[in-house]
Amino acid sequence: MQTDRDLLPEGLEDRLPASAAVAARVVRAVLDALDANGYDRVQPPTIEFEHSLASRMAGVRPRRMFRFVDPASLRTLALRSDMTPQLGRIASTSLAAAPRPLRLCYAGQVVTIKGDGLDPTRERLQLGAELIGNDGVAAAAEVAAAAIEALRGAGAKGISLDFTLPDLVDMLAAKALPLAPDRIEAVRRELDAKDAGGLVGAGGEAYLPLLTAIGPFDSAIERLAAIDAGGALAGRIAALRQIAARVGASARITLDPSERHGFEYQSWFGFTIYADGVSGALGRGGSYTIKSNTPGGSDEPAVGFSLYPDALIDLLAEAEPLRDTLFLPLNHDPAQAARLRAIGWRTVAALDDTCDAARLGCSHRLENGEAVPVSV
Repeated sequence: MQTDRDLLPEGLEDRLPASAAVAARVVRAVLDALDANGYDRVQPPTIEFEHSLASRMAGVRPRRMFRFVDPASLRTLALRSDMTPQLGRIASTSLAAAPRPLRLCYAGQVVTIKGDGLDPTRERLQLGAELIGNDGVAAAAEVAAAAIEALRGAGAKGISLDFTLPDLVDMLAAKALPLAPDRIEAVRRELDAKDAGGLVGAGGEAYLPLLTAIGPFDSAIERLAAIDAGGALAGRIAALRQIAARVGASARITLDPSERHGFEYQSWFGFTIYADGVSGALGRGGSYTIKSNTPGGSDEPAVGFSLYPDALIDLLAEAEPLRDTLFLPLNHDPAQAARLRAIGWRTVAALDDTCDAARLGCSHRLENGEAVPVSV
């Protein structure tokens, strides 16, 4: 006899009423904030051809996607694991002729074959924005500020951004701090692990000072500026200062210039977003390149961010107060009930004599045309 017919697969869960209501509010708040900043929403499909999802940007991992054969085309389809490549496709095809910079935002579910590290979650809500056609300092600063504004509107507190320079090793290895091509990946890995001994063993002794340029932004950027790299870092340092100035006091800013985890396709600038009370990162953003899939087409710069607010939603749902709800007894006046809803009341109507206001979670009861508190 099958006893687990109602179990969900590992990493998947239902959102029950209180949590689902908070989730809807968070999505609405983030999209409203992005709309106010000029970002237009698009809604790509949940399923696409695998090749389209995997080839638009560097670092996208098809092995994390659920894949299957399309019975109509006999080509491999995939459930999206990240919506950012889909926006790259839209920008390069349907909106190829739209004026640049192109500002787009989105919201939807993404699914992966397995969770990330110790987190077994395989389906997540993803919200975000992309500014396409420009990846300069002004664009990066706008996107970082928009991410903070969106999260604050959704209810996040104590927001902090951790800046990084994802292509730092590649840039320095080319000239300022030369590395043999076969050592670059090992140096990246040891820097990411913050392992000084491993870094020396990988031939990256010249990169050790980067491990000191970590921490609160003001002090860390000074330590980064003190590193002798023949002036190679000057432009990046100036850019980071400008972005930090735009963010201002709206968020705490830290710096970890060699951080690579989660920045598979970002180029010169990246940031990780955190908030008080939320374990782990709430999202990431930065600059990247959208690859052209058409012969003779040109790649396009972009900068954007993705939020994964499920942990924030859970935190907000725990503190969610009970909503005022008005119980409507049998034979109530429907017109009066409609007027009450129009001024903001949430109503629950009795269907028979067994319906009880307290048992149904109502805070008030309609009596003689008045809302009377329900005694518990």
